[in-house]
Amino acid sequence: MSWAKNFKELNKSIHDRTFFDCGEPDLNTFIKTQAAKHMKAGISRTMVLPANVALPNQKFPICSFYCVTPSSICRETLPVNLAKKLPRYPIPVFLLAQLAVHKKFHGSGLGKVSLIKALEYLWEVNTYMPAYAIVVDCLSESAQDFYAKYGFEILCEHNGRIRMFLPMRTIKLLFNKK
Repeated sequence: MSWAKNFKELNKSIHDRTFFDCGEPDLNTFIKTQAAKHMKAGISRTMVLPANVALPNQKFPICSFYCVTPSSICRETLPVNLAKKLPRYPIPVFLLAQLAVHKKFHGSGLGKVSLIKALEYLWEVNTYMPAYAIVVDCLSESAQDFYAKYGFEILCEHNGRIRMFLPMRTIKLLFNKK
C-alpha cells in the first residue's frame, strides 16, 4: 500500500477510518469517532492522506492525518524576549491538535511529510487569518522529540502535556518565496 500525493479533507463516505492504527489509542479513537463530529461542529479541520488503492468497500484507507484548530495562548507562557513585544490580551495561535501516521508507514518519512503539509496548510490559512505561532500538545516524549527535531520549542505544560510552539515568522522562512 502506498499513499496518495495530496491530503484531502476527511470525508466519511470516501475515507475508511476503521482500520487506522498509529499505535496511540487516543489518536486512533480521535480519527475513528471524533474527527468528523468536530468538523461538523465547526471546531476543527482534519486532513487525511489516503492510500492510492481503495479497499473492497470502495473507501480509501488513511495513511496519515492531521487536525488543526484556532486557539490562543497567554503571552506570559512565551519566553520573555518574545512576550514583551506582544499585547497583554490572548495571543492567537493555530493548534496542531492531532498528527498521526499509520503503523505500516512508521519510519518511512511520512511523519515529516505530514508535518510539512500541516505547516504549509496553516501558512496558507495565516494569509487570511493571522496567528502568532503553531502550538502542539505532545502525547509522549517521542512526540516531543519529533517536534523538537523540526524547530518546535517548549512553551509550557498544558493539561498535563508538554506544549511546544513554532512562531509563524519561522514558518514564513519555509514557505514565503519573496
